[in-house]
Amino acid sequence: MPVEPPPSPWEFADLSDPALDARLDDLVGMGADLAPGTLLAAYRRGLFPMPGERRPLSRRQSPLLWFCPVRRGILPLAGLRASKSLRRSVRDFEIRIDTAFAEVVDACGDPSRPQGWIDGPIKAAYGELHRLGWAHSVEAWRDGELAGGLYGVSIGGLFAGESMFHRSRDASKVALVGLVSLLRADGVEGRLLDVQWSTPHLASLGVVEVPRRSYLELLTAALELPDAFAQTT
Repeated sequence: MPVEPPPSPWEFADLSDPALDARLDDLVGMGADLAPGTLLAAYRRGLFPMPGERRPLSRRQSPLLWFCPVRRGILPLAGLRASKSLRRSVRDFEIRIDTAFAEVVDACGDPSRPQGWIDGPIKAAYGELHRLGWAHSVEAWRDGELAGGLYGVSIGGLFAGESMFHRSRDASKVALVGLVSLLRADGVEGRLLDVQWSTPHLASLGVVEVPRRSYLELLTAALELPDAFAQTT
């Protein structure tokens, strides 16, 4: 079972506040920290962090940014679109859970990737969440090599996907197929697979956008459900 860390001393915005809900802005907060209790409190409220703008010539550290998108990307578990070629690719890989978490995060944080945002503090923070049993990796292996994967945070029936990568064609998609299979394996209805923002690539796999208020309603229900990853430990 995951270990509950000390609670966060920070107060997050009340996203049910009509005044905040009326703001058409994905950014809802700044500051706080990446302690395990802070991260879990944020995810339970519907927020996720990203580093602030880097200032290479400044000694001051940019504050963390906290987002809850106005239009949230989610993947309905029954709505995953797996093409014929992807279904064939699934047979070429082995899916593993949490056997190479740090390597997956490192690969997702490769600085050569466009729009890279996974820096050292982010890696350390999610590594600690993994140690406590809250963050997980889903990995696609082929011929004994890590070919692709994804990582995210699992709280109850929520899986908050953070990033994915591939070194072989379709490997990250295969990891996603493995994640969806895990979340559906025990027949529990109502689990929520959050991908933060939709992209054309994710939309082609079945990701849809829902309004922020609808997301928060889905989140409230999902948090009461059993954690699918508890079956893998």
